[in-house]
Amino acid sequence: MIHFRKSITYTLLLGTFISTAAYSQTKRQANMAQVQDTALFPKGDPLPGSYFTGNAFFTPLIAKDKNNDFLMGSVTFEPGARTNWHTHPRGQVLIVTEGAGFYQEKNKDARPIKKGDVVNIPENVEHWHGAAAQTKMVHIAITNYEGETNVVWLKPVSEEDYNAVNKQ
Repeated sequence: MIHFRKSITYTLLLGTFISTAAYSQTKRQANMAQVQDTALFPKGDPLPGSYFTGNAFFTPLIAKDKNNDFLMGSVTFEPGARTNWHTHPRGQVLIVTEGAGFYQEKNKDARPIKKGDVVNIPENVEHWHGAAAQTKMVHIAITNYEGETNVVWLKPVSEEDYNAVNKQ
């Protein structure tokens, strides 16, 4: 009789453990899905491969108008995605809202950027920015206009240079 009670007790404990583990796994998956759906803004539309390497997307937030001489948008860079080298005639501000990546000015070392970082880019400074090789990055870009121009696109960042930055 004692052996029978122990068997029932162990069976009940094992059943409780399995149920708890299954519930925890389901709850963990639900929490992960919720975290993935908490981006500040939608991913947006694909950006052209002529100015970006890899998959990058843009969601417009504020368009240039009579009150605002700038464009503001959310840019999502999938892992490995980045801009070409480029300049802005009246500067740009980047606010990283998710993930990690790099910002580099011509003839300077690349610097890592991550969620919460703000980058103030002076006018006409040649630079690029994008995600790290293994991590996506999202930033808000605030880009000023000079007349009708807000960016001058240049050549792509070479794979060799990008890979060297990711080894830092």
